[in-house]
Amino acid sequence: MKVVEKLEPSRHIQGRFLVWFSGEKDPIKVTENEVLSFALYRGRELEEETVQELLQSGGESSAKARAARMLGQRPLSRKELIQRLEEKGETPENAVTAADYMEEIGALNDLEYGRAVVRHYCGRGYGVQKLRMELQRRGVPRDLWDEALEEQRDPVQQVELFLERRLRGKQPSEEKEIKRVTDALLRRGFRWEEIRTGLSRYGSVIEEEDI
Repeated sequence: MKVVEKLEPSRHIQGRFLVWFSGEKDPIKVTENEVLSFALYRGRELEEETVQELLQSGGESSAKARAARMLGQRPLSRKELIQRLEEKGETPENAVTAADYMEEIGALNDLEYGRAVVRHYCGRGYGVQKLRMELQRRGVPRDLWDEALEEQRDPVQQVELFLERRLRGKQPSEEKEIKRVTDALLRRGFRWEEIRTGLSRYGSVIEEEDI
């Protein structure tokens, strides 16, 4: 049997409460949910089994609250969220539970996140290879990539826009100039076919071996 010696709200995190048991040096961190559901108050006696349930419930609630704060700051994939929760000290089990809960309430959606990633990098002038790299880096599941990539703008139009900005309407006059803009487009993740089609508007014909 354990007795609640002190119960007070955290000074640093809203919604968190600290519970001290008699004879224990460190408090248990819980949320308002545990205070209410376990009817916690000073002098409350709890069986050891109930204390363990309190610990588990408090850990899960803490992870959920932290996950909500993280997602409130910026969108994340499920994989990113779990990794960040673990980095902050949440157990792997509680991190997964929190991610599950965020998905259930609609705060976490890998497909919508993947679509947002595609729109962002398309807006910055990147091609499909770069988009795939970013989807992988950010932990978006592979089976969602094709659907997320439906947000991609016409890559040839993007190539043409890049060339307009780089060449200012002038036809590239030298082979090294063509290679320079071609290499830049390849680094941005565009495919050779897309680059060749874009350059053809400037009267430049390139073959794959030229690049």
